[in-house]
Amino acid sequence: MSVKPQSLVVARRPDSGGVEGPVISLLANHFLVKFDPFHRIFHYDVEISPYASKEVARMIKQKLVNDNSVVLSGALPAYDGRKNLYSPIEFQSDRLELFISLPIPSSKSLLPSEKSNDVQEKNQQSKLFRVNIKLVSKFDGKELSSYLSKEGDDCIPLPQDYLHALDVVLRESPTEKCIPIGRSLYSSSMGGTKEVGGGVVGLRGFFQSLRPTQQGLALNVDFSVTAFHESIGVIPYLQKRLEFLRDLSQRKTRGLTGEERKEVEKALKNIRVFVCHRETVQRYRVCSLTEEATENLWFPDRDGKKLRLVNYFKEHYNYDIQFRNLPCLQISRRKLCYLPMELCVICEGQKFLGKLSDDQTAKILKMGCQRPRERKAIIDRVMAGPVGPTSGVQGREFKLNVSREMTRLTGRILQPPKLKLGNGGYIRDLIPSRIDRQWNLLDSHVFEGTRIERWGLISFGGSADQKSSIPKFMNQLSQRCEQLGIFLNKNVVLSPQFEPIQVLNNVSTLESKLKKIYRAASNNLQLLICVMERKHKGYADFKRIAETSVGVVTQCCLYQNLGKLSSQFLANLALKINAKVGGSTVALYNTLPSQIPRLFQVDEPVIFMGADVTHPHPLDDFSPSVAAVVGSLNWPAANKYVSRMRSQTHRQEIIQDLSAMVGEILDDFNQELSKLPKRIVFFRDGVSETQFFKVLQEELQAIRTACSKYPDYKPPITFAVVQKRHHTRLFPNENDQNPNRNQQSDENIPPGTVVDTVITHPREFDFFLCSHWGVKGTSRPTHYHVLWDENHFTSDELQKLVYNLCFTFVRCTKPVSLVPPAYYAHLAAYRGRLYLERSDSSALTRNASTISRATPPKAAPLPKLRENVKNLMFYC
Repeated sequence: MSVKPQSLVVARRPDSGGVEGPVISLLANHFLVKFDPFHRIFHYDVEISPYASKEVARMIKQKLVNDNSVVLSGALPAYDGRKNLYSPIEFQSDRLELFISLPIPSSKSLLPSEKSNDVQEKNQQSKLFRVNIKLVSKFDGKELSSYLSKEGDDCIPLPQDYLHALDVVLRESPTEKCIPIGRSLYSSSMGGTKEVGGGVVGLRGFFQSLRPTQQGLALNVDFSVTAFHESIGVIPYLQKRLEFLRDLSQRKTRGLTGEERKEVEKALKNIRVFVCHRETVQRYRVCSLTEEATENLWFPDRDGKKLRLVNYFKEHYNYDIQFRNLPCLQISRRKLCYLPMELCVICEGQKFLGKLSDDQTAKILKMGCQRPRERKAIIDRVMAGPVGPTSGVQGREFKLNVSREMTRLTGRILQPPKLKLGNGGYIRDLIPSRIDRQWNLLDSHVFEGTRIERWGLISFGGSADQKSSIPKFMNQLSQRCEQLGIFLNKNVVLSPQFEPIQVLNNVSTLESKLKKIYRAASNNLQLLICVMERKHKGYADFKRIAETSVGVVTQCCLYQNLGKLSSQFLANLALKINAKVGGSTVALYNTLPSQIPRLFQVDEPVIFMGADVTHPHPLDDFSPSVAAVVGSLNWPAANKYVSRMRSQTHRQEIIQDLSAMVGEILDDFNQELSKLPKRIVFFRDGVSETQFFKVLQEELQAIRTACSKYPDYKPPITFAVVQKRHHTRLFPNENDQNPNRNQQSDENIPPGTVVDTVITHPREFDFFLCSHWGVKGTSRPTHYHVLWDENHFTSDELQKLVYNLCFTFVRCTKPVSLVPPAYYAHLAAYRGRLYLERSDSSALTRNASTISRATPPKAAPLPKLRENVKNLMFYC
């Protein structure tokens, strides 16, 4: 059953937007860009030799424009730092060859020459570049204009080349004044740098990107913060970054053990440094460390004579090297080129790519966490300020007019659904009427409570005092469960097991302890609660062993939370436990068939699926990515989800085994309900816009292939992408005189706020829904973009469906920000990633520096889940 790829056209908006819910007046951080569709742009290809980094290339472009005004017809072109140069007027010739010389020392100058001294060197050092420029194409904005107009032909693709040109034009001025990273630009002028510890600083900046929207072309500008390497000497940097080198300045004679050397190399690899013992400021990228300590290093001079490094620095620069037992930095794979660490300083403006600690992450997040009014003010300042997208002359040159006013628009506030709770409670149903739409479970039972007869507890670490609180904790948890309509036997199957925290470091000991507990419970244990002294990397091994080797559902918590046994903490724990062993927290009082009768019938079950892929962190260049798919197994409640997880090729975004995973979930559904789902609604998380078409093409086909295993089974499929990582923010419009607004102006938009006009796609079916209440910072609405819709939802139907589902998330008593199938897929993929993170990773380490791999390795498969865990929501 094959689908011809060319027949795929992304779903169009089915109507002119939804109409349900009272209207709310909003502002969005989109700034309208007016362009002259008849104004031509000339696109030139730039070739610079020898190779120049982006930074140097920009310097070359700057000098080239200053020195060659006549040849360039007086143009002020915009440049992306690589191959593309855009000009508002045509140069005198379609091909130009120019020579530009810049005062940049070459790497040869590092090698000693007998005659050189720094002053003379400084005058001589200059590097010559050849710049070839040739005209590639000329285009104007007529196509974009008709793409944006409603009358335009549906088949016109988005004119990417024109959009890219405008994007480069609007970045030109900010790029000259800021540090560009991805689509964002950072500058210390936006509020300084802030130390977050460990050699890392946080820097404020802004994101900018052009988007085609219903109101026309808009520039989306948002505030952002990211982590950079602190620009300090390499020695003080290492002291901050690595615990074992804290006292380095007191112990200048210390060397490094083999393990330590690896850690230092890992911390410095690929970082750019400059040297401070010469007058020319040359930058180098750290390639590796020398095997030998500095004092044992020799190198040949120009005449091939052997020189000792330490003596060379004394004679040449009158400098005594202090840290002689540390290795030197190697800055070239090919030539011998050694730099003593103490003479190197880390260049500023380098993004920190490693894993941040919890503490560092918290500080960075805090820097980027502003209430709506403050965030809006920062964005407005960027738009009016000296480094923002409107700060240069480029806009004028290219006939662009960027508004400095945020876009005004209206949203609608969807009403919360009535919820159904368990029958045993005093309160059986409720409408979450608080502003934050949160409800509490006092006097009420969960919708479906489970019976946990056989359970145990294991503890890792903890003081004597802490351990003594365990019996009280077990008793209170059991009581809190009872109040919620969950039965947790007061008597455990076996007495609590107390282990030292070190057990979490040793996989084989951990495994034998868990198996022993399981055997002691006569191989029948519904739940194992685990209390830890602190967060520990052995958590990953614990989960993997429990779920794939032993076959028991676990719930972890920390001793510090047992200290203040609040009713809220116990209730949260109880909700998670109940969901993990097969219960559910809440259901919709008015079932989905009664809310959307046109599409849903009680006796025609629908499956909601979610899918996500998690990738390893940026510096990891070999671990597999992990894909997860979840599907609802009950109807019409649709609040229990089964999961499937697979590892796949490193950083592969398309889900490789989707067909098999969907097939297995359909089998489970069929077994559970004795029929196949009549419709499939599939939410795909984590896809960037550039990948939309490819993901739709391959994954829709995979879902169809899974269905085709059943004879004549072709259910209608709706495929929607869910995006949390975008930069559209919505603010209450403070100037609005609407009497219905009782909100304080500094509050976030209320849960249920939906926007599907003005800032959404000109013709495709997408909307922003903010389903949660933003407690901290500024809420980020979730963006839903329907790529395929054979179920023919109206805007109102799909928006209501998604919002209602957000109230059924098992872990809490409030609506969540992400539709639950996508949320569960995210949690399941994260769990799969844990299975791969062994704490004894020595088994997995390999010498990455020696091999540069063209293709990532075949992904090691995830360990198989035990049958008795597989169909439970163990991942939540």
